[in-house]
Amino acid sequence: MGVAALPWIIKPVFGFISDGLPLFGYRRRPYLILSGLLGTLSWLGLAFFAHSALTATVAIALSSLAVAVSDVIVDSLVVERARAEDIGKAGSLQSVCWGASALGGLVTAYFSGFLLEHFSTHTVFIITATFPLIVSLVAGLIAESRVDHPSEWIVIWQQVKQLRGAVSQKSIWMPTVFLFLWQATPTAESAFFFFTTNELGFEPEFLGRVRLVTSVASLAGIWMFQRFFKTVPFRMIFGWTMVISAVLGMTMLLLVTHANRAIGIDDRWFSLGDSLVLTVMGQIAYMPVLVLAARLCPPGVEATLFALLMSVTNLAALLSYEFGAVMMHWLGVTETNFDRLWLLVVITNLSTLLPFPFLGWLPDAQAEKLDAETLESVALPSSSAPRVEADPSDLHPVKKQLIPLVSQSNLPQTVEEALE
Repeated sequence: MGVAALPWIIKPVFGFISDGLPLFGYRRRPYLILSGLLGTLSWLGLAFFAHSALTATVAIALSSLAVAVSDVIVDSLVVERARAEDIGKAGSLQSVCWGASALGGLVTAYFSGFLLEHFSTHTVFIITATFPLIVSLVAGLIAESRVDHPSEWIVIWQQVKQLRGAVSQKSIWMPTVFLFLWQATPTAESAFFFFTTNELGFEPEFLGRVRLVTSVASLAGIWMFQRFFKTVPFRMIFGWTMVISAVLGMTMLLLVTHANRAIGIDDRWFSLGDSLVLTVMGQIAYMPVLVLAARLCPPGVEATLFALLMSVTNLAALLSYEFGAVMMHWLGVTETNFDRLWLLVVITNLSTLLPFPFLGWLPDAQAEKLDAETLESVALPSSSAPRVEADPSDLHPVKKQLIPLVSQSNLPQTVEEALE
């Protein structure tokens, strides 16, 4: 599965290509169409030609590549439109996108378990192949202005210099390093998956219901952020999130040791409740940095900078799983032996507190407002940074990846300040 994760780590490459090498005069629409077609072909390949581990791996990697490319394109569209939002609608675009993502998760969670229970994987792959094709068809509805300059590699080189100027600022790389450390702490998710399927006997249909619950929880988290937490300082919201997540994560011990049965709580109900609470917490923590990240991207390299930030967090997530796998090996936890799973749960939950001393790398309560000079200092000349103008209402939200990025001393402290 590490091969499938590779496209998400090299996403800046796709951003450079999209920003600097337009196809047929457009920077976004053609790439989105091509990514949809590639996704359809990869899922059809899984359905008809994946007869060995090698061919299955290639098909999965191509499917991951298609989603990664389309994600880069959609992120750039979101950034372009978010920059044009007025104060009264500050942060609404990010909420719409995440809401659409959660709603899509609701639909797929509801049907995925059902399909696996009643149809073969061959049939499920064929059904899945239709969805990337829909993306290609919808891409034609995206409003995008035609760019004037041809595809030139010199533009990409200018973008590299612009990107280097942006990431060399302390106000960007210090918070990004903090979030990388936070995301890279080891996880027990793989071991817990084996525990729920092999030990507790959770079938695919029930796992689909768990996804359904987490999608509802994501919507709840988005609403709670918009309603109650938009003005909470970054240091406070991340600090409390780390502490509360570590405490709530320990509730997994009740399931691992079967203590929940002793207090009369069924395994399935306990798992649903635990997933719901932790998902709401995670969504509340991530919404503010999404809004601020969109505002920081300078014109001309929206896809590149956003993709770079995603690659950092994706790499951290990959390392998190690898660290968790190493700890599983050290503790002797396998897909059938769960004697020391409780110790793995304790260690991984406590490790989430390790970045706590670096909270000072996030903006403090007296952070200044972000001004136009910050963006202009790293922006491309107008001759080499063509702008794409479109009506924000024309945006078709596509599932987003988490792009945590917060600023330091010269950036706003809260989301509302950033958007004023």
